[in-house]
This record gives sequence, C-alpha cells and structure tokens, in this order.
Amino acid sequence: MYNVGKAILFGAALLVPPGAGLQAQATVSGVLGLEERSGAERGDIRNAVIYLEPRERAIPVNDVRSMRSRVIAMHGREFLPHVSIVLAGGTVAFPNEDPFSHNVFSNVELGPFDLGLYRRGTTRSATFARPGVYPIYCNIHSMMVSFVVAVPSPWATQPDESGRFSLRGVPPGRYVIHAWHEHGAREATRELVVPESGIDGFPLVIDARTYVEAPHLNKFGRPYALIRDDRY
Repeated sequence: MYNVGKAILFGAALLVPPGAGLQAQATVSGVLGLEERSGAERGDIRNAVIYLEPRERAIPVNDVRSMRSRVIAMHGREFLPHVSIVLAGGTVAFPNEDPFSHNVFSNVELGPFDLGLYRRGTTRSATFARPGVYPIYCNIHSMMVSFVVAVPSPWATQPDESGRFSLRGVPPGRYVIHAWHEHGAREATRELVVPESGIDGFPLVIDARTYVEAPHLNKFGRPYALIRDDRY
C-alpha cells in the first residue's frame, strides 16, 4: 500500500531545504498495473517503462554511459528487445542478423528517420534527441514492431512480471513519475516529492481499456503491399 507518510504530493512544502541532502540517494518503488477491458488480449506488463522527470535542476550522476547507447537486433523477423530505454540524445544501433534485408524507420513527429535498406552483417544507427516514445518499424516486414522510449533522466526502469518496479539512486526532490505501455491510451503520470527516506509501494495504473490492435502504415504513409515478407 502506498505510504503517504513517505511521499509528499507535489504542491506541498518540500521538506528538504535548498542545498541539503544533495548526496543522499533514495529509492522509489511501487507496483504498476494495466487496466484492460474484459476479454481483451492481456498486455505484457514487463514491456512497460517507468521513469522520473525532474521538476528542479537535475543532480548529475556519476555514470550514465550505459543509457546513452542501446542495441536492437533484427533477428528472425523480430526486433529484439521489443522495448528499449535510452537517454534523450542517445543512440540506438540496429544490426541486421537475418539472411535478408531490412529497412528500419520511424515516422513519429518527435524525430522521424529512415535507415534505408541494408543486408545481413550491417549495422546502422539512429539518434533520439527528444524525450518521448518512438515506434520503430521495418518497411519490408510489417509484423516487425519495436519501441524506443527516450527519457529525460537516468532514473528509468521496466517492471517485473508482477508489475513491481524500483528506481534507485534518486536524489531527494520534486519529480513527475511517468509510466508508459504500448497498450495504454496515454502515459500515466503523477507528481511527487521524493524525501531522503524514499518512497515504497507507490501505485500506478495505465488505462488500456480502449486498446485495439491495428496495422501500421509503411514509411510512405501507405498500407503495406501484399507481397511475400521474405522477398528481401
């Protein structure tokens, strides 16, 4: 259960005075749920992303290099992994491990890109300059779908199969906590203040009741042609 005593809702007075506790590192943990309509195909909660957006000046961390670059492999006509987290401004590499060509692209307004057609053994990369969710597709194989979530801070994670999550090393301060899932109508967000003691049992729910799986368009904004998916 959410411990109200450990979390002060945004708008209340911040108990940590300016300049105090800058070296402290708290943990924000909780449980994320998907609210889905009866009879709908259940979404995999492990593909959700939870992250913190600082409301104040971000306190630098020692090493976030691992979040500045990611790899999404193309193998067996799949993007692996299905969901990746990268710091905004970071880069994702897309190696082709299949014996045929792929064409990775995204038409999202945040930052569209098209890596062109390339064969096995070749890797091309894209940079994700702005925070947000980038759906990733292959222009040859319509079933290939992936998501890159570019986050504004290093405090980001994915939950386990029960929806439990933990964000560690969080400096005390004011934040917005975001939770995203591909089945959600929108992100779930809440504003909070993280004290030095941290937050335990924070509840988040993503509304996925309106989700209906639908085909996406190719990079030209048109339906995929009825051709063999393995022609390349």
